[in-house]
Amino acid sequence: MPAPSPVISRLAPTPSGFLHLGNAVNFVLTWLLTRQAGGTLHLRIDDLDRARLRPAYLDNIFRVIDWLGLDYDHGPTGPDDFLRRHSQLLRLPEYNRVLRRLAQQPSLVHASQRTRTGGPEAAVPLETPGAAWRAHVPAGTEIRFEDAWQGETAVPLGALMPDFVIRKKDGVAAYQVASVVDDLRLGTTLIVRGLDLQPSTAAQLWLASQLSETSAFKAARIQFYHHPLLTNEAGQKLSKSQQLPVDAGILAQHEGKRAVFQAAAKLLKLPVDAQETLASLQQAFNQGNHFLLA
Repeated sequence: MPAPSPVISRLAPTPSGFLHLGNAVNFVLTWLLTRQAGGTLHLRIDDLDRARLRPAYLDNIFRVIDWLGLDYDHGPTGPDDFLRRHSQLLRLPEYNRVLRRLAQQPSLVHASQRTRTGGPEAAVPLETPGAAWRAHVPAGTEIRFEDAWQGETAVPLGALMPDFVIRKKDGVAAYQVASVVDDLRLGTTLIVRGLDLQPSTAAQLWLASQLSETSAFKAARIQFYHHPLLTNEAGQKLSKSQQLPVDAGILAQHEGKRAVFQAAAKLLKLPVDAQETLASLQQAFNQGNHFLLA
């Protein structure tokens, strides 16, 4: 029987807003799973959305990780180190190689551009300046994979994301491409995401299967954990866009770190006494023979 693959995971925030409770809980869940498995944890900041990047948002990522008491094994030590040595802008040649290979399949990739009258986007040649590249997902395409939290999962990708963007109008690789390339580079074997990102997982699995050099990104190699979402008092999913410009996200909440540990413990169905500190949460999780690791 082959030896199990080493666990390699990542924290992958975007500096597009102050991190909220949901982001912090995702960090904690990823950290717990990785540390229990004796795995390796990377900090990988996704900064290709330059229009929304702000220095304060980038700094907030490091502040939240430090505030929670989490550690990671590889990645930037701070904002300056990130911009010098770890920014995704330094990886553009890697993303562009994959984009060029995808573009060699006319049935797979098409370009579109909004008309001058502001109407719906029209198809244009791939080399058209300012055109977005989109993947063409055949109607009826369904992606099946084993979700370690949700169980056997089937995502109707052809219905949900029939023409998702792979290269933005600024000529830069979009999230779905960059995320696959980055996870392959890191050797990622464990990905923890919110349940709302199941369609993105399906899109990445489908996209990666189109090329031999990205085909290693598959559910047989990577364990996916899509955890339930946290909601506000109105039952709405927590998001950065809901926050006020002056809001500092989770760091500004008066409940403090306990709100994060409490939310994580509830998702993991751990006892109340596990909610006080990161140490008590980790101890209860490690002792629990938890359903997530069955």
